[in-house]
Amino acid sequence: MAPALLLIPAALASFILAFGTGVEFVRFTSLRPLLGGIPEPGGPDARQGWLAAVQDQSILVPLAWDLGLLLLFVGQHSLMATETVKAWMSRYFGVLQRSLYVACTALALQLVMRYWEPVPRGPVLWEARAEPWATWVPLLCFVLHVISWLLIFSILLVFDYAELMGLKQVYYHVLGLGEPLALKSPRALRLFSHLRHPVCVELLTVLWVVPTLGTDRLLLALLLTVYLGLAHGLDQQDLRYLRAQLQRKLHLLSRPQEGEAE
Repeated sequence: MAPALLLIPAALASFILAFGTGVEFVRFTSLRPLLGGIPEPGGPDARQGWLAAVQDQSILVPLAWDLGLLLLFVGQHSLMATETVKAWMSRYFGVLQRSLYVACTALALQLVMRYWEPVPRGPVLWEARAEPWATWVPLLCFVLHVISWLLIFSILLVFDYAELMGLKQVYYHVLGLGEPLALKSPRALRLFSHLRHPVCVELLTVLWVVPTLGTDRLLLALLLTVYLGLAHGLDQQDLRYLRAQLQRKLHLLSRPQEGEAE
């Protein structure tokens, strides 16, 4: 039992790292672009056009750096999700395979956020500068971001957050209950095989709905949109299962209230 209990701190450390990274990702994708965390040298008038930008090293170099960071994250997230790598990790790390995957993903995302190079002098695809758009567009974006993040957190709860983070696997192992996925229904296993990103639409809203879509933000949104699109493969059976699970969760949450009303 003692060696098994040593797995718990490792799983908890991975969970804490992932949770902190998630909070930082909210700041990186929502708070910074909506509240304006990057000063713009010379103001909007100093930005270059698209044709001039492709010849400006001060724009191309940071964009190439940002592209490298994104490819690092995408490569890690995709490679460690392959069956070959998962089998190798399960062989050497056992029940910590999912926790290790989550920790590596969090670290790769931390690298993207910490070393991201803004391109304030680059061209913009759109920008709300004139009134009343300069007031109402950021407010509308803020509301949509709040709704999107609330939906993301709700969907993660429906998808068994503890299992996604690798905590449930360690918990079941310590208690001798086996692998959590072995207890899942065939419909759930089918869904998990099709869906690697259960919050695709909401993340796309966060990435694209911003008052100012600059060059580096366009690169971030475009590359992650392509990646999410390639990894998203739901069909009608998956959607029906998701709808049934959501209704079941809502029914369970409403039962105590019904008891009090009686």
